[in-house]
Amino acid sequence: MNGSSQSTSSASLMMRGLWYENAIVRQVLGICSTLAVTNRVLNTVVMCAALVVTTALSSWTVSLMRRATPRSIRMMVETLIIAFYVILFDRFLRAYWPDMSRQLGPYVGLIITNCIILGRIEAFANSNPPLPSLVDGVANGLGYTLVLLIVATVREAMGMGTFMGLALPLFSGPLWDRWILLVMPPGAFFTLALVIWGFRSIGMMRREET
Repeated sequence: MNGSSQSTSSASLMMRGLWYENAIVRQVLGICSTLAVTNRVLNTVVMCAALVVTTALSSWTVSLMRRATPRSIRMMVETLIIAFYVILFDRFLRAYWPDMSRQLGPYVGLIITNCIILGRIEAFANSNPPLPSLVDGVANGLGYTLVLLIVATVREAMGMGTFMGLALPLFSGPLWDRWILLVMPPGAFFTLALVIWGFRSIGMMRREET
């Protein structure tokens, strides 16, 4: 019975993070990286992996320490925990994938300031056990990943005619005039706005059906 209840709880947390409470779609949080890295899908995958790992492990760690952390300094402790995991990922990237590390530049380090991570810690991990907090962190990281991968795929395909660096016949042939605007910062705003509109429209349609 406990296992079934936990499974249902985990499934609910995953659906909330991926769809019902998606931080980008519902609250338009964490969009700085939308401008910075979503002109290429591969860069986006790496950036999203960093955020998923950081959000999950930070939420788990804060939950473990929640009873021992004084309320007066909790924000400092949470920020230090987030910074610890971001630095680990950054050092790993520099050691094993230096080319990608150079392409992303300072943006991996800026994950520390991503409000999605601190938001989930404050809203969920501070008042829930470690395992649900870990699942919540993974779910919200994957929700962020879902939106950014859609944005990156559209921008790279229509703006560069490629996907993960590989040429797409439909978008790289003579019949397609590449939309250079999409790989520029304004293109990120336009694409993200359309994706959010699409997600919210689907949500509204489902609410009307029910």
